Amino acid sequence: MTTADKKQIIDALEDYLSEHGFSANEFCKKNAINASYISNLRNGDYSYNAGAGKIVEIADKFFKQIADAIGLSLEKVYWNTVPTAQLKRILTTLEDAQSYGYTNVIIGETGCGKSYAAQLFADANPKDFFLITVGQSDNLGDLIDKVVDKLKLSDVPRSKIAKLRAVNKEMKKMKMDGLKPVLCFDEAEYMKQPALCAMKELYDGLNGYCAIQMIGTDQLVKKIDGMKKRNKDGIPQLYRRIKFGIRVLPSIDRTFKQFLNDVDRGLQRFLQDNCDNYGELHDVLVPAMREADRTGEALNENFVRKILNMPIY
Repeated sequence: MTTADKKQIIDALEDYLSEHGFSANEFCKKNAINASYISNLRNGDYSYNAGAGKIVEIADKFFKQIADAIGLSLEKVYWNTVPTAQLKRILTTLEDAQSYGYTNVIIGETGCGKSYAAQLFADANPKDFFLITVGQSDNLGDLIDKVVDKLKLSDVPRSKIAKLRAVNKEMKKMKMDGLKPVLCFDEAEYMKQPALCAMKELYDGLNGYCAIQMIGTDQLVKKIDGMKKRNKDGIPQLYRRIKFGIRVLPSIDRTFKQFLNDVDRGLQRFLQDNCDNYGELHDVLVPAMREADRTGEALNENFVRKILNMPIY
């Protein structure tokens, strides 16, 4: 990494701290970055005292860690943000939730950009928007631990109830400090019944203090509806709280016209025929674009077929 790259990162860090109202210590705690390194770097010193009079250069990986934390890319960007109908609807819903404390369930097709949009919003609101990704194998304890970790809470008791109380306390403190906290659970279709019931508990404890967002596919609504019909414990109560906050995203435009303005016509047709959603479009185009830059070859249908090991016509 060049000295110019390092200076660009530190200059961007200063802008980031100012824009989002972070102190250096808050930034370091949130992103698990060595605070003494940050202090040196902000003072123009790219080294640190390793003891016994030994001065050592701060490794490039720490500059990369800072760049990642502030969303700065030093490499060519191959996938730019496209204002799809789904992206705009998600961002608007999250903005309203943050402003007014709404609880919403955002439902959209696989690959329509739900996670991408949520991460964009998280990057733009690093102080009080907390994005938690639900895993397929997560139980209630795992999910609560993810929330505790995201909030950087320490010395939290081991019981689930105590942890939920600690989360509630932290959210209320943020609200009293003038922030607008949001807990957002992505891929929420993977939530099991105990986790869904915990959403009801969070809602009751945080109503007026913290917005709760659940993002997932229609599997989430079908799961909740099925449990409600079977009168599963806690689910009718959860449904009552989210019923009027369900937001269904528009369908994917499978012509991909917003993405393909500068793409060869033959390749456009190939992508339209073979990609079902924006995620698949990304997974085909980005590696192909990188390889085209590396080899100097034209980005067309045959080139992409070659990359994908498909027959060339």
